[in-house]
Amino acid sequence: MALRLRQMRWCTTAAMQRHLAEGIPKTLPPPYKLTPGVDHVPPRKQILTPKEKELALRNALRYFPEEWHAELVPEFVEELRTYGRIYMMRFKPTEYEFKGYNSADYPTKNKQTAAILSMLHNVLDPAVAQFPDELITYGGNGATFQNWAQYRITMKYLCELEMDQTLVLYSGHPHGVFPSSADAPRLVVTNGMVIPNYSSQDDYERMNALGVSQFGQMTAGSFMYIGPQGIVHGTTLTVMNATRLYLNEESCAGVKFVTCGLGGMSGAQAKASAIAGTAGIVAEINPIAAKKRFDQGWCTHLSYNVDEAIDLMEEAAAEGRGIAVGYVGNVVDLWERIHERGVHVHLGSDQSSLHNPWAGGYYPVGVSFEDAKVMMSKEPEKFRDAVQESLRRHAAAVNRLSDNGMHFWDYGNAFLLEASRAGADVMKDDKSGFKYPSYVEDIMGPMCFDYGFGPFRWVCTSGKESDLQTTDQLACEVLEQMITESPPEIQQQMKDNIAWIQSAMENKMVVGTQARILYADDEGRRRISAAFNKAIRDGRIEGAVVLGRDHHDVSGTDSPFRETANIYDGSMFCADMAVQNFCGDSFRGATWVSLHNGGGVGWGEVINGGFGLVLDGSEDADRHLQNMLHWDVNNGVARRAWARNAPAIFAAKRAMDANPKLTITLPNLADDDLIKNAFAKSA
Repeated sequence: MALRLRQMRWCTTAAMQRHLAEGIPKTLPPPYKLTPGVDHVPPRKQILTPKEKELALRNALRYFPEEWHAELVPEFVEELRTYGRIYMMRFKPTEYEFKGYNSADYPTKNKQTAAILSMLHNVLDPAVAQFPDELITYGGNGATFQNWAQYRITMKYLCELEMDQTLVLYSGHPHGVFPSSADAPRLVVTNGMVIPNYSSQDDYERMNALGVSQFGQMTAGSFMYIGPQGIVHGTTLTVMNATRLYLNEESCAGVKFVTCGLGGMSGAQAKASAIAGTAGIVAEINPIAAKKRFDQGWCTHLSYNVDEAIDLMEEAAAEGRGIAVGYVGNVVDLWERIHERGVHVHLGSDQSSLHNPWAGGYYPVGVSFEDAKVMMSKEPEKFRDAVQESLRRHAAAVNRLSDNGMHFWDYGNAFLLEASRAGADVMKDDKSGFKYPSYVEDIMGPMCFDYGFGPFRWVCTSGKESDLQTTDQLACEVLEQMITESPPEIQQQMKDNIAWIQSAMENKMVVGTQARILYADDEGRRRISAAFNKAIRDGRIEGAVVLGRDHHDVSGTDSPFRETANIYDGSMFCADMAVQNFCGDSFRGATWVSLHNGGGVGWGEVINGGFGLVLDGSEDADRHLQNMLHWDVNNGVARRAWARNAPAIFAAKRAMDANPKLTITLPNLADDDLIKNAFAKSA
């Protein structure tokens, strides 16, 4: 059996090596049928005018030789009519599996592009991607490419790329390969970068249907997505710290936690609930998504009955057991039934994909899942009205439970924003903001981001679990040394992170390639990375390691309703930090960089960026990791310090003490009474 498995792996690897670099094939492939057994994107609404449909078709055909156009035209027209997009399904490769292969197996000219390819294939792995046939990785519309022609050409370019060249991607489109230098990024990615006045939801739908822009989410379009593990550490920290902050309890045993979303990143909530020790329910309307997470071990139970789900939560809480019940149904029905039964819930949240409210990110209560998908495409205005009515009911149910003592926070996917736009009762009495906090405002901002702690991640591109185990051990050794040297202000963060990495393997979080998430600050990231690079050089780790992070980090994202929600100096709507981070990473040693419009809370609501940095055991990698990781964190610390956030001022001073080359402009703090009296006197 073991021999047969090795032979099968060898066959698919050999097929990948033969076909990956062919680009647009020399002969027209046969028509492609959708993959059975995997989820598919709901049809998008028909937004293009007749003239614009002609333009979309013309745009699609420019990837192909003229002699194919007559055969492709009716096929592309049918895709546009059926899906609202031209995915070019015929050109999806069928000769090899989509998965993150060992980077040593890729037919490339250097280790850097091989690592990029491994990461890129991982985000399209059916075990990882939400809608793999449509190149959607997570979040309902978080795209890797807009169509399969873009994928094919990009594969060819990456296989041919040399160390003094850089590939540029415009919203998935391979713009070209340009001369650069060995220290420059091998790949520069932008997604959805449009003129600000043309960044509405309908603008996105129109430009995406035309094939000229895409929503890259955060880590989908930057090839850094590692499945729901990507935010599970942050979600676990959120639940643990919410218990400490709101309930004044150190242990989560007996705590009841209710939220929704199991489709992509939100799937982390179930695993986090069980790891933290709460008795949790996570609602998910899509039965395929819920079953996928259950089969992958991210839910401990799966229930199709609302009362059964509540009973399981109640029993576990009474016994102090940590569980995660995946309830297959509408979250509004769940909230309303909890209230009807008089069940007390301690903690509540929401991570439905309301950054994408009109195209599958949220499904209205009272309409079946399948009927809602039809309504979404055929009757978009009726669907919009149903979603907004559902949001009003949703918020009303949350309000009733909050009045009875539940602590609720928005997990950052625009629930409160869209509920407010629907006229739901979610605003403070003086209309100065939402009545419930974002999890960044109360928890992750002041406790983690301001101190420089954020979701650092790495991927072992050998694909070997033994390499991941070695990296876990090295990271733990570094943190255990650091905690003996750390000041009291960050001792809790260090303890939580050590406990996390010690139990990481037993928590079985890998979906797709061998990856790990770990909250760490600037010093931790650099010391851990240096240990990895030395271990590669010494042969303890067999393959290259890719460093990265979620864009949802200290410096990576400007998002007024999430990552920068605890910035109170008026700059929460400014995007200098994310743009500067993207630029600074690019000339400090990143292997690839990306900058996106949209992600998390939606198109037009956020600017975010990320990076990938390949460790190969070289001295260049040592130099790059020291330069780039230091900037990648401290840029955000400096911005948060200037906003007068006390933990960030502390972190900035500590960073300057550690590095005499670093100078951060710190604020002088004005007396509150002086400011108030100044205007009182003038009045």
